[in-house]
Amino acid sequence: MKQIFAITLTTLLLLSATAQAQFGPRVPNYKSVEQTEEKKLIFRIHAPNAEEVSLGSSDIPGLGQGAKMKRDNEGIWEIEVGPVPAGSYRYNFTVDGLRILDPKNTNDSESNTQSWSLAQVTGSDLFDTQDVPLGAVAEITYHSKSLHTFRRLHVYTPPGYESGSASYPVFYLLHGASDSDDSWSTVGRAGVILDNLIAAGKAQPMIVVMPNGHTGAFSFRGGGKPFQVQMQEFVTDFHEEITPLIEKRYRVKEGRANRAIAGLSMGGAHTLDIAIPNLKDFAYFGVFSSGVFGINQSSDWVDKNKKHLKDESAKEGLELVWFATGKDDFLIETSKLTVKTLEDNGFDVTWKETEGGHTWLNWRDYLAEFAPLLFQ
Repeated sequence: MKQIFAITLTTLLLLSATAQAQFGPRVPNYKSVEQTEEKKLIFRIHAPNAEEVSLGSSDIPGLGQGAKMKRDNEGIWEIEVGPVPAGSYRYNFTVDGLRILDPKNTNDSESNTQSWSLAQVTGSDLFDTQDVPLGAVAEITYHSKSLHTFRRLHVYTPPGYESGSASYPVFYLLHGASDSDDSWSTVGRAGVILDNLIAAGKAQPMIVVMPNGHTGAFSFRGGGKPFQVQMQEFVTDFHEEITPLIEKRYRVKEGRANRAIAGLSMGGAHTLDIAIPNLKDFAYFGVFSSGVFGINQSSDWVDKNKKHLKDESAKEGLELVWFATGKDDFLIETSKLTVKTLEDNGFDVTWKETEGGHTWLNWRDYLAEFAPLLFQ
């Protein structure tokens, strides 16, 4: 018996050594993201040989990039933040200068040039996945002839779309600078928000199209394709590729009364560039945390669109023009000047100045308030 036990132990040790050689040393069992009862978030990462580890986030209030974490005796680094409002939050770790995703979290969110790990704080009737009929979000790849490349967009279809034959109104929902077509359905929770609003009878079932507003790599520090070039290329792609694709592939209702468009930040500027020259195509448009970029320094946009702004016949059938921006947002004055410009040209604008700044904390709320106003 002793001999058998010794052989078994030796075998286990050999297997353990082989496993460590193939997969690395044993990692302690731990939760990388944990929500407390007080809606605080605890973040952890196992990095036993690291000298310094920090947490970064573009979404968690007051955090920014570089919150220092503390190490325990098993090599697990930890930090507690919050309390944090219900919603989704992108984050990453920096380990000795190298920025990485959370290796123990399979939930992520893509931006224009990188990916983020994704943490959810529960406790919201709007942002939590509920036991209600659920729609679906699909990734669609298409070839853009105008850009000579393959591109991608996300499409939300409401509960029952796949098994039914009904047609639906369509809502084009645009993201901001540095994000991607993945952003609204991950960190933005767009599909979940629509599911919950539709189930509560607060919004009409609709198809929501979330395209990629960038046509190349983008950086606020320069590099990549110039911003204004990308802005115009997307508008062309929207008209020549995206709209025909959606109208051919999905059961969308025809006519202006069944089309809406809205966007945040850069997507809000895209919305204005698409909707104003084509008012007879959209009965609803919304601008979140945005406006006409540079309107406080120049009237070029106004001059270029003067004919469309003055076209009273195009305003007939325009059901909603909706703006919202946080009072701490760096684009608050841009939003106000854009609203004033539209009002001076005879547009009836719903304007909301909210708390907060240029963050997903506001944009999720804006979507939840804007979507119920559509197609009623």
